[in-house]
Amino acid sequence: MEESQMGAVERGVTDLAAYALDCGLIAEEDVTYAANLMLDALAWEPTGAFVPRDAVRAARARASRPALEDILAGLLDDAVERGVIDSGVASRDLMDTRLMGCVTARPSEVTAEFWRRYGESPEAATDWFYQFAQDTDYIRSYRIARDRKWVTSTRYGDLDITINLSKPEKDPKAIAAALEKQKAGGAEPYPRCQLCPENLGYAGRLDHPARETIRIIPLTLAGERWYLQYSPYVYYNEHCIVLSEQHVPMKISRATFQRLLEFVGMFPHYTAGSNADLPIVGGSILTHEHYQGGRYEFAMARAGARREVSFAGFEDVRACVVDWPMSVIRLDAADPERLVELADRVLSAWRGYSDETVGVLAETDGTPHNTITPIARRRGEGYELDLVLRNNRTTDEFPLGIFHPHQEKHHIKKENIGLIEVMGLAVLPARLLGEMDRLKEVILAGEDPAAVPEVASHAAWASEVLGRHPEFAPENVHDLDDAGRAALDGVIEEEIGQVFAQILEDCAVFADNEAGQAALARFVASVR
Repeated sequence: MEESQMGAVERGVTDLAAYALDCGLIAEEDVTYAANLMLDALAWEPTGAFVPRDAVRAARARASRPALEDILAGLLDDAVERGVIDSGVASRDLMDTRLMGCVTARPSEVTAEFWRRYGESPEAATDWFYQFAQDTDYIRSYRIARDRKWVTSTRYGDLDITINLSKPEKDPKAIAAALEKQKAGGAEPYPRCQLCPENLGYAGRLDHPARETIRIIPLTLAGERWYLQYSPYVYYNEHCIVLSEQHVPMKISRATFQRLLEFVGMFPHYTAGSNADLPIVGGSILTHEHYQGGRYEFAMARAGARREVSFAGFEDVRACVVDWPMSVIRLDAADPERLVELADRVLSAWRGYSDETVGVLAETDGTPHNTITPIARRRGEGYELDLVLRNNRTTDEFPLGIFHPHQEKHHIKKENIGLIEVMGLAVLPARLLGEMDRLKEVILAGEDPAAVPEVASHAAWASEVLGRHPEFAPENVHDLDDAGRAALDGVIEEEIGQVFAQILEDCAVFADNEAGQAALARFVASVR
């Protein structure tokens, strides 16, 4: 069959098989097999004139071919038109993942290749695995590229700000409810959550993403089976997830510190950390124990010492309070076991520590409030562990948490401040992109944001911004030239970044002031 005679399905299947061959996802011997799997998924029966191996050879000889995103879009559009799938985003995502699953190697093959390359170096293994995750479209790079990113200089250094367009904003109450539902028992879905190893190859459903293309690398951490995979949302370079084989709730313990330090021992070019194990101060998934890491230098890692501290019996461990908006104790040592031992003592002391003068209570009515967000990294041949003190107590004044973004900042960020934000990278909700564009229109029109429903939640903040930038006040805005009007983009980005710094300050259990730092010193002195 000549290329000019092919229908949309045959052409798309041919281009996708040629793409997979170019990326090394399949070998030439796999072409017909992969094409037939795709034809079955698309419910399409070609004529006998279609010979996949010949069509793919011809496609690869072409000077140019469509990009992966366009190949998949064409196949999905045809499937919608023929009624194979509906036009919803979820249905399209289920189908394109199924198609890519037809050209993705089996888990055993991926694992073998990873460890073969690890024999060359840890970097060689992760470089290959990360590219594989992109080539298979598990990481949809063309979607990630649409995220908005910038850097804001603050009193604490340069913070990374992102508006993520691929993951929905989560309500802190919904996260806590999911954890309580798991503890209560009863029937569970399959897979039980999006982090369970049972997702491997799962076809998905409208309320659960397809995972035919996910591959997980088995690891042994603290004598237990864990797995390494990449995040499909890629908040930063080589954003990985390290997940337990068991579907058990998040728990910060001595074993947490041991696993994190073992992981960075295996992959010294990666950072690794854990979300806290309590609602409000934890991450968006508390029902399955997991860590996050990657090949990225976060702002927190660049932060210096505010002051040195010491712990009796651990003179071989360098310790300091980090110059950071949140309350962070940093430990450095050549021997990771010494860090595990000291970190466990800090955790034990913090679990039961109260200081009413600064609003810190270890528990109320038997409900615990204190926990830690730990982050591990290598410093040359040594090891470093940051311990971020957290407390999730609520009050009538702060119903979502005393040490949580305060209400006046919820228009920017309401979701839990988890591990990634703690380290200085803001992951802001997708809604902000449209809201900020609309706010700019309102400001440049000289209108009152409070009178515009789409941006009314930003009105008080916008008033403060205009007070600092009177050139955009209603009485001045009509005199702005094009360059002046365009400058509003940078002003709004800068102001959002400063709000994020203030959000981190809200989350500090010991404030960055004289009373707060004195209280932190009292806690450090209590560690035995």
